[in-house]
Amino acid sequence: MHIPFRSFLTSLATLAFLLGCAGTKEIPADQPLVSTETLSHYVSYFNAMEAEDVRNLVPNAAAEGWLEKNVPRFECPDSTLEQAYYFRWWTYRKHLKETPDGYVFTEFIQPVGHGGKHQTISCALGHQTYEGRWLHDQAYLDQFLHFWFFIDPNEPKPRFHKFSNWAADAVYERFLVDQDTAFVVSLLDSLDADYHKWVAEKGMDDGLFYQFDVRDGMEESISGSRRDKNERPTINSYMYGNAKAMTKMAHLVGREAMAEDYERRADTLKQLVQERLWDPKAHFFKARLEQGDTLADVREEIGFIPWYFGLPDDTPEYARAWEQMLDTNGFAAPWGLTTAERRHPAFRTHGTGSCEWDGAIWPFATTQTLKGLSTLLHSYKNHSMTKDDFFEALHTYAQAQQKNGRPYIGEYQDERTGYWLKGDNPRSRYYNHSGFCDLIINDLVGLRPRPDNTLEVSPLVPEGQWDWFCLDNVLYHDRIVTVLWDKTGEHYGMGKGFRLFADGQEIFHADHLTDAQAPLPEKKTGHSIAMQHR
Repeated sequence: MHIPFRSFLTSLATLAFLLGCAGTKEIPADQPLVSTETLSHYVSYFNAMEAEDVRNLVPNAAAEGWLEKNVPRFECPDSTLEQAYYFRWWTYRKHLKETPDGYVFTEFIQPVGHGGKHQTISCALGHQTYEGRWLHDQAYLDQFLHFWFFIDPNEPKPRFHKFSNWAADAVYERFLVDQDTAFVVSLLDSLDADYHKWVAEKGMDDGLFYQFDVRDGMEESISGSRRDKNERPTINSYMYGNAKAMTKMAHLVGREAMAEDYERRADTLKQLVQERLWDPKAHFFKARLEQGDTLADVREEIGFIPWYFGLPDDTPEYARAWEQMLDTNGFAAPWGLTTAERRHPAFRTHGTGSCEWDGAIWPFATTQTLKGLSTLLHSYKNHSMTKDDFFEALHTYAQAQQKNGRPYIGEYQDERTGYWLKGDNPRSRYYNHSGFCDLIINDLVGLRPRPDNTLEVSPLVPEGQWDWFCLDNVLYHDRIVTVLWDKTGEHYGMGKGFRLFADGQEIFHADHLTDAQAPLPEKKTGHSIAMQHR
């Protein structure tokens, strides 16, 4: 078994300095709390696992330097989560390509027949953007998003609408991290036109949207079809999330008429999803079938997606859906969360190896469900789910990212054995079709981006789970942010408790792990820490 490297993070001289300080703490600029040696250790281990037959912008030899400059550092007592965190950053940069049209991220490490220009695929754009918003150099995401809205539409066969997506939501969530209003302005009219294009292409007379399961990236599902115009929780939740994001972005830049229009659209979708896609007997959101205008007779993992965007009302009735996540006859399986309820007669009956979504575990869907649960825990009151439920599901997800005893992320898995159902097909390696690092930063550690000048952290780490952890080197609102928990004060030498730092300056302290809010200090003039890291 791989044992992660642990290094001393604070020299004796630094410790003496800190112990001698009165009042608030400061982190010396040359003494990061999470050592770069931790990153170096993991990268060396990952590099040694492969012969590297595919090289894009950042080859393995340059991976350590690129990651050191670009990603937040994280450490905790749980080696499974910590290793998965660094592994997913290591695999993410493998998909970064420099092209004549700017930087793009690919989905598959090997070329596939359905890839667009530069092998781009829009299916996981939301996941890729949520992950990439934490990179220090945002030129990569700037150009990637620019590609989809300004390059792809001019191609002979545009690919952006080949798959449903939540692009506007992701653009706004990215803005909450980097505060780049100018970039929002540059995309807003294109996002508006794109929303109306979805209405023209997939809008139904009742006000909802339809989608074929294959165009959701979820082919061979139990409720889906490649021909019938079924109204699915997927695209309708995405369009709700996009409408909410458009409302906020329009307000941000003073486009009030646009904001009012999208607020009405979001309100209408919320009402329709709850009226048309909720099954009160099954206590679950389901696909409504074109044939017979009836709800499908199966609960599928897509029924959790409405919570990703905060769509359902905060009632115990809707929250009952989450009981199925913990039920072994529902979605709980030894290796993770299944894409259909295990009790259904059609569970895992569509074959194997052709991207079936009839029950096998898909990291794409696991990411969505965990984001939905995080929203429930952070923003809802009337439910029975706990931080332990989130932690255990996230831990299982991290543990499942392995093959033959080594870190691995592929397309989809057998729920009982963990076997990757594409076998040794090389296209399945390093599949950039899900999220993980964002789940650590935004959800588990709980850094909750917001538009004002406040740092908010609301951890989902269960009480008593860890005695220490640290998220360091986070570029947020042009400051370098550190989130630190040390129950005894002995691990980091900064004293007992929960602390937040911005550009090395302590801005919050509590004796116990808790929700925290603190105003960010004024940006430092000249070459600030944040600017140096960027």
